[in-house]
Amino acid sequence: MSNYDPLRDYLQAQTAPELVLSLEQIEDILGFALSRASQRASWWDSTYAPEERMPQREACLDAGYIATRLADGKGVRFRRIDKPRGPRWR
Repeated sequence: MSNYDPLRDYLQAQTAPELVLSLEQIEDILGFALSRASQRASWWDSTYAPEERMPQREACLDAGYIATRLADGKGVRFRRIDKPRGPRWR
């Protein structure tokens, strides 16, 4: 179980191929404040250093979305990928 499961669950319930959430909206979904690191593009980007297992990236991928931080650093764009990975055995 991860602290980011609420984000995964929220994204899994979405039908849009793409959506944008502000960092504040993500915090509301999670129920806690994001770290300052969440403002860095690499913290969200699922294609950046994929060998690094980061719970926020894993939650997005498990929901079937790739996350990319917006250029202004105030939000995240989620784009649906072809097939959700589903939770892995850990």
